[in-house]
Amino acid sequence: MPEHKDAVIVGGGHNGLVAAAYLARAGKSVTVLERAGAVGGAAVSADAFPGVDARLSRYSYLVSLLPRRIIRDLDLGVRLLRRRFSSYTPDPGTERGLLVDNADADATLASFAAIGAEADAAAWNSFYAGTAKLARAIFPTVCDPLLTRTETRRLLADDALWSAIVERPIGEAIERTFANDLVRGVVLTDGLIGTFADAHDASLSANRCFLYHVMGNGTGDWDVPVGGMGAVTTALADSARLAGATLITDAEVTAIDPEGAVSFAHRGQEHRVTGSTILANVAPYVVERLITGSVPSKHARPEGAQVKVNLMLSRLPRLRDPSVDPAAAFGGTFHINELYSQLQSAFETASDGRLPDPIPAEIYCHSLTDPSILS
Repeated sequence: MPEHKDAVIVGGGHNGLVAAAYLARAGKSVTVLERAGAVGGAAVSADAFPGVDARLSRYSYLVSLLPRRIIRDLDLGVRLLRRRFSSYTPDPGTERGLLVDNADADATLASFAAIGAEADAAAWNSFYAGTAKLARAIFPTVCDPLLTRTETRRLLADDALWSAIVERPIGEAIERTFANDLVRGVVLTDGLIGTFADAHDASLSANRCFLYHVMGNGTGDWDVPVGGMGAVTTALADSARLAGATLITDAEVTAIDPEGAVSFAHRGQEHRVTGSTILANVAPYVVERLITGSVPSKHARPEGAQVKVNLMLSRLPRLRDPSVDPAAAFGGTFHINELYSQLQSAFETASDGRLPDPIPAEIYCHSLTDPSILS
């Protein structure tokens, strides 16, 4: 007879670990099956550079969508640090750029003026006041049963804002609100990270991406976890184990029986565990393959449109902009080749199967906020 559990979780990423910890704390028997040699999925830290004492988050890198309620409920002890600077974006062909300083509104206004976008500064404040309103209304519901579209719209109580962010392509709101190409581009980037879409994508995938970037924890802030993303995973795994959950790594799930059984390979042996509930912390494509045993037809294989590169530098790069300290410019998100027009052009070029030139890019230097990852 296979071992029986109240819940079997396929995949030990951070969502699976959260589920395991909650279920185990509720007195349920839980087994997590993770294919890799460690739990955490993309939220892991590693010694990426041999001989260098630095544990880096190779994949995921910031925290915003982890509700403080979960941190409290699971006694995680995770420390999150707020980045003072939101972003810096060089203005191509000049020695100036836009520095958005979360702690100095006057300095931010001066930076808008320096790139000839002073009129967009007020529009920026108004636009993000709207997204903040949306975040305050929606984010507190993420730990509750999912609301319907109608219920969520009623909760926001602002039909114009709802239409601009949820119902219509995000490019319409950006073009209607801002005039400067650089400012438009900075705003649009939050709708493109992790997607392959343009600003007027009819499927609204850019809107969904934009929404989760501006709603995190009711503020839209993306914070740096002290100790790297691996510290978040360690806290989650410890919480789950302490509550009684069993976490099995190097466990390759080979099949899921919808009646409640999971087959997996572990250390050269075939195993089978049954569960009253089976939870999937893997892509729909993988779930379909494990259930049917064939190449999925309903769900497309996930494909990425971006690449992340980790670098170790001996010092920060120098800037052409004499008015900005490199520590400030790299303390938030450093945007490169991300004018609105450049982003649109890059999408069109990539859609034709060609590599964009120039390639849009973003730089993050988390050691400026959390030096502990370098020791």
